[in-house]
Amino acid sequence: MSLRLRDPGRNNGVAPEFTVDPKLLDAISPSGDRGGIIVGSGLNGEPLTISALRAVPTRIVLVGGLYLARQVALRAVAVGAWVVIATGRPAAWQVLPQAAGTGPNGRPSPLVQIRRLSPVELPRPSEDAPLLVVTDGGPTPQDLFPPRSPWQTTVYVLPYLHPQATTIANAADIVLMQRLPVGQAELAARIWRLPPQMMRQLTTLKDDQVVALGANLWRPLRLVTTGKEQQLLGPVRRGD
Repeated sequence: MSLRLRDPGRNNGVAPEFTVDPKLLDAISPSGDRGGIIVGSGLNGEPLTISALRAVPTRIVLVGGLYLARQVALRAVAVGAWVVIATGRPAAWQVLPQAAGTGPNGRPSPLVQIRRLSPVELPRPSEDAPLLVVTDGGPTPQDLFPPRSPWQTTVYVLPYLHPQATTIANAADIVLMQRLPVGQAELAARIWRLPPQMMRQLTTLKDDQVVALGANLWRPLRLVTTGKEQQLLGPVRRGD
């Protein structure tokens, strides 16, 4: 089963609904559609959504800056997912638990957990409480938390493409790529067997543009940031 972008009004399937505290929704300005995560807008301004939290183990690869990774994670929290971030740069991710706020007991919300880059016990995912695991381990990440159960999605954050990341890249259900230098675009073309015009397009993307790549999928889109996301993450950008 491949992950698909969904345009509103098209019969591309309906993602399940999840529940989350209304105060949290207000805090981070959710951008989801019935459990899907809006990743950007199309050429005509229409929102494009991926059903990233679903009943099968799912892999997503993000090639680009930290901004894109944090935005995807925020939007997963907004639709009710647990988010576990395994990272060697925890300070860069503190915006997520800050956005999630505190629980009824006054302690930080358990929905967002920041962990080291080492195996740990994960929350048990379910249809009512899906799990998004973010592996922020550099261009050649260890596969510490491969998705093994339904309702678990693992996101691999690659600051740039590296030949040793080919296995993880090839296993992804969907890849979101920001602008690449020529050499990395050539590597992308070899990994995914892209024709020359697609390879060239990867080198000319603007700071707010992303290409979504998957099985029978090549879709340029524009990143869109809500007002509250901009307060947390700053303006849309290519780098960190």
